[in-house]
Amino acid sequence: MQRRSMRFEKTTLLAALSVLTFGLTAFFAVVGLELLVPTTFVLGFFVVVPLVALLGDALPMVESETDRVVAEQEPTGDGPIDELRERYARGEFTDEEFERRLERLLETEDTEASRSRERVFDRE
Repeated sequence: MQRRSMRFEKTTLLAALSVLTFGLTAFFAVVGLELLVPTTFVLGFFVVVPLVALLGDALPMVESETDRVVAEQEPTGDGPIDELRERYARGEFTDEEFERRLERLLETEDTEASRSRERVFDRE
């Protein structure tokens, strides 16, 4: 089984780190751990957040701008047909159920394709 690593946009990661830093600082202040309050605040807002802002694209958990552009450009496949195949592979359908649903999807796509062709011809 393939394990996906979690990747975040840089702005999302910066926001999460800022909220976490503020939350921990407030928590330590309320609990009474006075030594940890300035330490958490300084490490969070003056070390970790700026490092992620500056080195964000080089970190493995940060999704770079080029990754996002490539992902948007790549075709996603057949969509519903791929999803149907994945569900069949997981054993959610019997052979007959898979074939019936696949035929229905293909008929629907053929109908939609002919309608779009008709619209193109009507414009001309």
